Order: sequence, then structure tokens, then C-alpha cells
Amino acid sequence: VFPLIVSGPHAPWLNLLLFILSQFILALCLFTYLQPSRNQGPEPRAGNPSALATQPGNSPTAPQAGSELIILLWTWPFGHPAALQKCSELFGIRDCHITANRSWYHKANAVIVHHRDVCSGPKKLPQGPRPPSQHWIWFNLESPSHSPNLGFMDNLFNLTMSYRRDSDIFTPYGWLEVLSQPQNFSIPTKSKLVAWVISNWNPASRRVQYYEELKKYLHVDIYGSHHMPLPRDKHFSTLSQYKFYLAFENSLHEDYITEKLWNNALGSGAVPVVCGPSRENYERFLPPDAFIHINDFPNAQGLAQYLQELDKDPARYQRYFQWRTWLKPSERSSWAIHFCKACRALQMTETYQTRTSLAKWFR
Repeated sequence: VFPLIVSGPHAPWLNLLLFILSQFILALCLFTYLQPSRNQGPEPRAGNPSALATQPGNSPTAPQAGSELIILLWTWPFGHPAALQKCSELFGIRDCHITANRSWYHKANAVIVHHRDVCSGPKKLPQGPRPPSQHWIWFNLESPSHSPNLGFMDNLFNLTMSYRRDSDIFTPYGWLEVLSQPQNFSIPTKSKLVAWVISNWNPASRRVQYYEELKKYLHVDIYGSHHMPLPRDKHFSTLSQYKFYLAFENSLHEDYITEKLWNNALGSGAVPVVCGPSRENYERFLPPDAFIHINDFPNAQGLAQYLQELDKDPARYQRYFQWRTWLKPSERSSWAIHFCKACRALQMTETYQTRTSLAKWFR
């Protein structure tokens, strides 16, 4: 759903109203429709341990109403166990039995495979015969630049689960929720100008090169590895003191908008200055006046001058918070929500297909 952008004296409020309407439509579409894979191929024959195990002639069917689906987490994401919740409480759907115990493999209706934990080689994947009709779900929240060895994943997976909007199971880093009634959002007290939290300092990256130019015209407080410490319990209270936050992504890819924007910036009440995909891409997730894009300016000097102007003009700065009258960033992002989205998708789909070229699609 793409917001229609209008101009004129009432543009900010009209844009906000149109964006809220688009969020209603998007939420309805995501809840009632599971987008099938665009790259459908034939079902491989049984007998190959690394191939889909559907017997020729069999037509897998959706689970019967009332039955509890079994979802096996082949690994905990990044090897760290996470708290699970009942999907009935999160989404009002039938619960699934979600487990990381591999002894459930032959009974599982689906197996969620987290890419970063298996990408070192095919032997990290489930071995041996694959149960008929079992869905394999490829799960990945990293960008293509940080998703190695996609090639051996081809012809193995039935469903994709990622931050990409064209995934079979859409699991973004964050989203906006429409409020039931308007709120008076209080902007946190600001005493500082610009902050940036970065753990992976790569001098060759676009974000670091842009910062090196920006710092010639504007001071930025940097937190993270080899910079100022930022204790976990002081994270939001520290960042909320800043008017702006540099939500610079580590790579530029479609829909790759991470916690840098959702948590660090919006979660702390700072205006995000983004470096990532295009402005048009950001506007599929946010109102156009909820962020500042570096591409809006010819160079870093132009951005620095604009931020300094906003710092001296409270009325103009406050316009970047008008959207919060009817919208708020979700506070529910968790591994449990991702897993329950898979549970919901499995209950809704009757298709069984193969992602023949995962590498080509994700790149």
C-alpha cells in the first residue's frame, strides 16, 4: 500500500490521514492474505535426503480444523533461546506447538531454518528423509550483503520469512499501529543535537564515509564499540536527550529498515535521519514527515545546515511528531511474534510449492 502524497497548506494533516488509511488496508491485507511464492516449481521426488519429500501424485492438504500444528525451530536464532508465547494470545489464532527439540522432526508440520545458523554448509540443514508435506521455512532478517551461501538453499524451501514485503511470511523489524483515539504525544526533553550508535565500524561503508563528511559541519555523539559506552539500562534515556538520531543501515537493500530506526530513533523519541533504501521505500512504512532522508540534500553539508535550522526553530522541529497523534511504533517486536506469524501462515495456506531459486529472489 503506497501513501498518496499531497501538497498545500493542509498537506501534513492530509498526508497523515492518507497514511493512516493505508495502514488499515495494509493490516487487513496482511491478516487475510498470504502471498504465494512468485517462483513456483515442481515438487522434487522422494528419496533424496536434501530434497522435498512429497511423493509424486500426492496432493498435500491443509491441516484439519482444530488440529495443533507442530513447528520445529531447527536452531534458536543465533543460538540463543528465546521466550515463547501462545499464538492465541498474540494473534487470536489456534496455538501451534513450537519447539526446538529436534526429536520432533518427523512429526513436525514445518521446520523454521534460520539462515545465519546454517549458512556454513548443507550439513547444517536437516539430514535424512524428509516427511511428506513438511514445510521448510527459510527465515532471515539479515540483508543480502550479510547472507552468504544462498546458492545451496535453492529447491529446498517452501516458504520465505523475512523483512521483505514480498516474503511469504512478512516479519519486519517494526511497524506502526493506529491508535483507537488521538493522543497528545509529549516530546522528550532535548538537550543535545545528534546521536549515533554503531558497533561495526567499516571505513569503506557508505554510512561511515557519509559521517566523515558530515562531521566537518556538525558534531555527532557516537556510542558503541570503540566509542562512548551505552549501558543497556540507559539506552533509551540517553538517546531520548537527542533531537536527531542517525539511523544509518549497514547496507542498502529494498525494505531493509531495521531496529536502528524503529528502536533507537522512534523508540527513544528522536527524529530519525536515515541512510538506507530510497525515500519512497521508507514511505511504505512511515509517514513522509516522520523522518529525514540524506538523499533529500545534495551533500552532507546541506543536511547539517538543515538540522541546525531545525534546532533553532521549535515549531518546525515539532512537525516531525504530528504523525504520533494517530500512530505509534509497535512495542511488540520479538522472536515469539515472528514464530507465531509462521503459525498463522501455515493455518491459512493450502499451497505446497518450492522456492526454486532462493538466491536469485533474495538478491
